Amino acid sequence: MKTRVMIADDHSLVREGIKQLLEFDGSIEVISEAANGVECLEKLEKEIPDVLLLDVNMPEKNGLDVLSEIKEKQYDVKVLILTVHNDLEYLIRAIDIGVDGYILKDSESAELKRAIQAVMAGENYIQASLIPALNNRLANRDIDKDKIDSLTSRELEVLVKVANGMLNKEIATSLNISERTVKNHVSNIFKKIDVSDRTQAAVFAIRNNIIKLF
Repeated sequence: MKTRVMIADDHSLVREGIKQLLEFDGSIEVISEAANGVECLEKLEKEIPDVLLLDVNMPEKNGLDVLSEIKEKQYDVKVLILTVHNDLEYLIRAIDIGVDGYILKDSESAELKRAIQAVMAGENYIQASLIPALNNRLANRDIDKDKIDSLTSRELEVLVKVANGMLNKEIATSLNISERTVKNHVSNIFKKIDVSDRTQAAVFAIRNNIIKLF
């Protein structure tokens, strides 16, 4: 079954280019497009895609406001912000609202598809290239020493890989353990550091200097 995608971006050429890239191999179908935030919300009232690719800067209502309304209305859609902004304030605010993924428009098409696959699988996805800047911005925050000390060495390994955007299957392969074991580690990590998803876990790792600058 194809993944059904909606693209919300105020540039028609950008929408057309993304549409062609996504539909090239036949696994993704772009079912609708929107040129601004209001139009995006209107179309969501009529048809809910599997994944919404959402730009931040749009007329009438920006992407973060659209994201907030989507969460308020509890639409069953994965939201992946696709933006030119590498400003961390946008990323952190999007995470606070509850975005499923955040990727830059200068990324490769393969990474965009990878991000869509990740959010469809219930994972959160932050483009790996954003991690160093996040680390730099958050390096001076207070360290949650007790929470870090509660993690085993293996859990710390897994947390680093999660923060770098790796999926459970990839972590399992890299550590030569089962995917079920990885899932158990991730669940334990979330409990110990008091987060509810992979994006928050990544931010925790960056804030506490577990992830260093590349």
